[in-house]
This record gives sequence, C-alpha cells and structure tokens, in this order.
Amino acid sequence: MTPSEVTAAVEAAHRSDWARVLATTARLTGGDLGVAEEATADAFEAALRAWPGHGIPERPGAWLTTAARRNALDALRRQSTLRRRLSVLAADARDDTSDDEEPDVLPDDRLRLVFTCCHPALGQEAQVALTLRLVAGLTTDEIAHALLVTPAAMAARLTRAKHKISAAAIPYRVPDRDELPPRLDAVLTVIHLVFTTGHSAPEGDALVRTDLTDAALDLSKVLATLMPDEPEVLGLLALLELTEARRPSRLDDSGQLVLLADQDRSRWDGDLLVHGLAMFDRALRTSSRPAGRFLLQAGIAAAHAEATTFGATDWRGIAALYDRLADAWPSPVVEVNRAVAHAYADGPGAGLALLERLDGDPRLRGYHYLPATRAELLRRAGRTQEAAGAYRRALEQVSAPAERDFLLRRLAELVDDPSTGGPQSTPLS
Repeated sequence: MTPSEVTAAVEAAHRSDWARVLATTARLTGGDLGVAEEATADAFEAALRAWPGHGIPERPGAWLTTAARRNALDALRRQSTLRRRLSVLAADARDDTSDDEEPDVLPDDRLRLVFTCCHPALGQEAQVALTLRLVAGLTTDEIAHALLVTPAAMAARLTRAKHKISAAAIPYRVPDRDELPPRLDAVLTVIHLVFTTGHSAPEGDALVRTDLTDAALDLSKVLATLMPDEPEVLGLLALLELTEARRPSRLDDSGQLVLLADQDRSRWDGDLLVHGLAMFDRALRTSSRPAGRFLLQAGIAAAHAEATTFGATDWRGIAALYDRLADAWPSPVVEVNRAVAHAYADGPGAGLALLERLDGDPRLRGYHYLPATRAELLRRAGRTQEAAGAYRRALEQVSAPAERDFLLRRLAELVDDPSTGGPQSTPLS
C-alpha cells in the first residue's frame, strides 16, 4: 500500500464520511462539539498512520467512527467527565437501535447536527459558518469564500461560535417538532451553501465537488421527509435537483466549461428534472403565503428546465422572479444574477446598469463572477476593450482551473478578433 494510495483513500473518506463520523461522535460527547471535532480529526490522522501497514479497511467509515469514539472517550476521561456522560452513553446506544420507536428522532445524524449548530442562541452568521465547518467539513478559506468574508474574519467567527456553544451549554439533542420552524431558515441556508460551494468549487482541480452536492441533496431530501408541507423546504429540494440535473452538460469531453447557452440539453438528467419540477409544483400547491427565497429560486430553475432551447427561455419571467428575489433576499450575488436576467430580457445595457450599482461593494471583493459577468455583457454590447479589461480583472481573482481556462479562452477570442468582439455569448450564470 503506497502512501499516495492511503492519502487518496483518507481524502475520499473525509469527503464521504466526515459528517457522519462527527455527528456520531458528538452524540457520545453529549454535544461537546469541540471534543467531537478534535476526536474526529485525530481519527483521520490515525488512518494516515495505520492504513499503510494494515491496509485500507473494507468499511473506512466504520473504522474512522470507532477510532473517533475511542478518542472522544479518552478525552472525556482526561477531563474527568466520563461519569457525567454515562447517561449519554446509554441514550446513544438506544438511538442506534430504536429510531423506529421514536417518531420525533431526526432520521439522519447529519441533519441532527445541522439543527444543533443552528440553535437560536447563535446568530445566523455563526450558525451558517459553524455548520459548514462541522457538517460539510469545509475549510475556513472555503467558508470565507462562500460567505464573502475574509479568512481571518471567518476563523474568528468560528472560534466565537464554538465558545458560545460551550459557554451557553447548548444541548446536543433532537429538536422537538415544534422547535423546528424557528431554525428552518438557517438550516435551509446551510444546505444551499453546501450545494453551491460544491457546484462551483472555489479550490482544487475539479469544477464540482460531488461530495458536497450529494450531501446537500441527501440532507434536503431528509428535510423534505421531515417537513413535507413546508413550501421553502420543497422549494430548496426542487432548486437543488433542477440545478444538479444540468451538471452532465457543464463540461465538454475535454473538461472545458460550457455556458448554459451552449449546453447540450439532451444530456441533462431527465429523472432529476421530472422530480425537481414535481417538487416545485408541490411547493406551489402547499404555499399559502408569499413565496420565500428558495421557492423563488426554484421558480427560476424551473423556467430554465422547461425551456427546450436556450432561445426559448422566458427571460422576462426570470427577470421578474429575480426582482422579487432581490426584495425577499437582498444579496449582492442575487443582484449579479439579476443583472444577467435583465440583460437578456432588456439588452446588455440594462444589465450593465444594474452591475454599476455593485461597484465598490466590499462583500464582492474577490468575487470573480462580478468582473466576469461584466466582461460578458460588455462583449455583447460591442465594447471590446472594456470587456478585455474586465476579463483580466476576473482572471486576477479566479482559482478554479476550469473557470480560469474559460476566461483565458474568452480573452484570447477578443484579442484575436478585436474588430468584432468575438461571438455573441452568455454571461457566467
């Protein structure tokens, strides 16, 4: 067993099993997330040392869970708290065997952990950051990129959240069903951010981190089972499924990024499209109040899914939905996408005017989609030199290889044919 094979196996286990191992260990520690996180991290480090000599276990997740639980027990003994945890150990054993007898037990340990991190005693920013770290296993830099803050600020936010959990003695337990709604928005936000981070991974060679997108889809399905009549829950599931359905066409056979306008729609996942549209329709039927942000986003995704060709896309309808979304969920990222929609509905000048309002917004510092989108709209407007400058600014900020290669190709097209500005194209959206 070579070191590289072991490293690859541990990395794969981290992507697939981190949340489950941590959630199980957290139950053992009675919700001491600091101890659980350290014990879980030590288990993965132990795998790097043990597996070269003993081989990769048949069930890596089970091996890691056992190691993490042992680490946690050792830590509790060192803290002289094992006696106080005996009742937790007994309850933990019951949780493993009697879910069918306890209808109020959340059906997935990861979702249990999500709701615990989203306790009302924490501010929403802390809830989201902590859950992305503990449940999704994202690095501090990845979370900072997803939430548009600096890595230093994110590190401080995570530290404060963990201290707050300890100081407030926030319990690690299954919420009663009447406690679920107040925590719902933060939970939906977390699941959505896990998906979007995986959908366009900010780091690494792959455009998509399927471990994150798959985890988000799994959690949204569990949540839809738990709350089958909540429109925002169904809207989130519809949004994720309709977005994921387009993934097979986002890269060509050579690994190059393909814009929505140029994608082969026959490659879209038909089963996910059908199920996502059905979830969207169900959400609309169950909604008795103005649509929230996830149902509105699902509507936008449904409009793309129902268009048989790019030219048949209902851009005026999508632009109207983005206008409503901007009111329901003020966000600079929403405004960037709103500009794209209005550029197709009313011309590139309308989109550029909306983008100008975002100039200088500190939340978009380092967000390469802003200059990349501006470059595409300037290109469509025939303003070639300005478009080239915007592409160069985007290239200074992008890190994902597939997106960087795409921007380099677009810039090269402008340089090669400055008189025409290259072919008319679609913004990154």
